[in-house]
Amino acid sequence: MRYLPHTEQEIRAMLNRIGVRSIDQLFETIPPNQRIEGLNIEKGIDEAQLMRELSELAAENQTSGVRAFLGGGMYDHHIPPAVDQLLLRSEFYTAYTPYQAELSQGTLQATYEFQTMVCQILGTEIANASMYCGASAAAEAVLMARRVTRKNRCVLSQGLHPHYIEAIRGYQSGIDGGETNIDMVGLDSAGTTNGGDLETIIDDNTAAVVVGYPNFLGCVEHLGRLRTLAAARGAFLITTTAEPYALSLIKPPGAFDADVCVGEGQALAVPPQLGGPGVGLFGCKERYVRNMPGRIVGETVDTNQERGFVLTLSTREQHIRRERATSNICTNHGLIALAFAMRTALLGRTGFRAVGRICHSRAEYVKKRIASTPGFSLPYSAPTFNEFVVRAEHGSASDLLAKLEKNQILAGIDLGAYQDDWKQDFLVAVTEKHAKEDLDALVDALRDAS
Repeated sequence: MRYLPHTEQEIRAMLNRIGVRSIDQLFETIPPNQRIEGLNIEKGIDEAQLMRELSELAAENQTSGVRAFLGGGMYDHHIPPAVDQLLLRSEFYTAYTPYQAELSQGTLQATYEFQTMVCQILGTEIANASMYCGASAAAEAVLMARRVTRKNRCVLSQGLHPHYIEAIRGYQSGIDGGETNIDMVGLDSAGTTNGGDLETIIDDNTAAVVVGYPNFLGCVEHLGRLRTLAAARGAFLITTTAEPYALSLIKPPGAFDADVCVGEGQALAVPPQLGGPGVGLFGCKERYVRNMPGRIVGETVDTNQERGFVLTLSTREQHIRRERATSNICTNHGLIALAFAMRTALLGRTGFRAVGRICHSRAEYVKKRIASTPGFSLPYSAPTFNEFVVRAEHGSASDLLAKLEKNQILAGIDLGAYQDDWKQDFLVAVTEKHAKEDLDALVDALRDAS
């Protein structure tokens, strides 16, 4: 069945009302190089045939026998079936934005619990109801820093996730006449942000310094020194954490007095699923709450003094004057945030730390084995959690990874795809789902390939 939202007569009436002759004229302000000159779409088919084609496509997926050590911002941790089953409850699965508190107490309370858990994990005083993903959270954090400090420059660490860097540049490109006002600071030999270089780059017009924690290379940054350098210039320190399980063992960024702490909650909510969806975590100091993007659920009491939950702050253009809105984030990833809260509640403090210890110990085991394998080295000395860089001493990482993939081993992410001087490097991630035989198989495959 075809779905046409408007008839030709309705379209013509709308065009006439705004004084436009045609649809083409309506969109002629879009630059020609940004237009798609027609889509090569196949003819429609009936539902039975569609289901058959989808089944045939799904059968081509390799769902068993593959050992994957992929990370780089999306991690394959165990998600219990209980989470999926609870999400399928109709009051959660079909819940709409909780505008009417009297009808949405369940959703509001779940979001309130989510915010509390995010605060506990990030070590912040307050957190919002979630963002779209870690990258959008990082970009919104930079805009927030600009609003609070009234400065327009930011410094990004080269160790920040490349996708986060792209998102920040994209968000910044629409202001200041299209000039991004972004500077990059490189890494030292340990794989962490070069503090000496940062000290020379940062100035009195710097709104924020943004670093990964752990960074994209898996290295744990020295946040104490970075916080001191940023504070000396009146700049925000913004941290991004793509692997929340890392904060089960290392100090949360809030403990270092970071101004804004953001991250990606996918690892505690849903499987990687071809890159999404995820859920952005966003926490900060309480004094900045009115500049925080998104929405916040708060606790209150009703006229009978019974506990209840409401949207406390929702600084978006739909609710307040557009020029005072902090963001155009008009919703949150409520279902994924709920999954995050469910999984975190099932783990508890003890379980959260236990999974973290397993991930770290297994990563350290395979790190030591790879370091002693001829033809490979570990180029960075900084501490890591469950992800680390391996350097192929002879040849490119992309060729090596392609060779291992033929043997059903996805050994890591080719870092040469992001930076030319990383062509020999690949990123390996280990989780609690990797058994010892998986780790040994990776080492044996690397030895054979070299």
